[in-house]
Amino acid sequence: MTEKNNLLVSVAASAVTAILVSTGVFFALTWFAPQFQDVFPAGLFVKKQAPQPVSAQPRSFVASDSDEAVSVVKRSQAAVVAVAVLAPVQKQARNSIQYDPFSGLFSPMPEQQPVRGSATGTVQIAGGSGFFVTADGLIATNKHVVQNSQVAEDKLEFKVRTFSGKTYPAKVVAVDPVLDLAFLKVEGSDFPYLSVGDSDGLQPGQSVIAIGNALDQFNNTVTRGVISGLNRRIVAGNGAGTEVIDEAIQTDAAINPGNSGGPLLDLGGKVVGINTAVSDRGQSLGFAIPASAVKRDLDSIQKFGHIVRPYMGVRYVMVTPEYVKNNQLKVDYGALVVRGNQKSELAVSPGSPADKAGIKENDIILEIDGVKVEDGHSLSSLIGRHVVGDEIKLKISHAGEEKEVTLKLEELKTE
Repeated sequence: MTEKNNLLVSVAASAVTAILVSTGVFFALTWFAPQFQDVFPAGLFVKKQAPQPVSAQPRSFVASDSDEAVSVVKRSQAAVVAVAVLAPVQKQARNSIQYDPFSGLFSPMPEQQPVRGSATGTVQIAGGSGFFVTADGLIATNKHVVQNSQVAEDKLEFKVRTFSGKTYPAKVVAVDPVLDLAFLKVEGSDFPYLSVGDSDGLQPGQSVIAIGNALDQFNNTVTRGVISGLNRRIVAGNGAGTEVIDEAIQTDAAINPGNSGGPLLDLGGKVVGINTAVSDRGQSLGFAIPASAVKRDLDSIQKFGHIVRPYMGVRYVMVTPEYVKNNQLKVDYGALVVRGNQKSELAVSPGSPADKAGIKENDIILEIDGVKVEDGHSLSSLIGRHVVGDEIKLKISHAGEEKEVTLKLEELKTE
């Protein structure tokens, strides 16, 4: 009798064990491999569980707060915004796609997205990124984000959406006449903002983080990479318009359409660049305008209320080995002062600082304040480091002979 009872207990225990094991396997599969939930009969789980927030995940799935990149993102993401560009509805524009005029080997991202909106009023025709640079609502972004070749400037409207989900109307308060930079303003105070750092000390291999509104739908997308090159000179354009970026920062941090205008951050959380362009023919080739240029524009806005740019008043082409060979030049570096393709495009603007200093067509500007004008240090980038009123010393080659002249920079007038 005892043996019989023991046998029954053993069978019962085995059955319970089998049930527990099978239930445990089933639960483990559905917990650790959610795809298995679809192949098991309904019953135990009526429907899939909603994804849990990161804070509710097991501790092993959460990055350590000591991770520098995580810390930077946590401190910075609230200052990054999505920028929406809206225009009046046009019948022919509905269900169409408009693209930014810039495309080519190196191009600002095509921020224009499929038109969205109602049959009346306005529709969104473009999108990009930006970031607060002051607590009172000043936002840095790209010029190509806020300008559109197909819509008049006074017809465009702008809205920005913050990381917290709030939306604000915005207006353009400043556009750089030379660089692909612009500044928006929203009404308010106490906005979280980013500090613009020093881009002059960047080193290849240095870690950087990009944050932006990828594809105009994935807010605050974070990518990480390194500085893969410095002092790049790239030209974005296909005939509809061009943007020249001097001394651009090259990075392999992924930059996508919609990222334009977003910050490129170092691991200290400071802005070292503003994401602007990407290569159409390469992979992981993104480019950013150096923070030093952003800082100069910001200082100018705070001082004058608009962006003040110094200028010389010359048209030029950079001297390259090919140019030397084809034109039999006596020097192999510098900026050759030349006319444009149109008769009105003079080599030296009448009354300009260059004209007053005696610079002539076919002169070659070799140095500015002892710095050679060459690849990585174009004439415009060297001039851009100065402010209106600065006196600079130029070494030039005139009719085959070198001489030095002094020139006083004046303000570039855009109207």
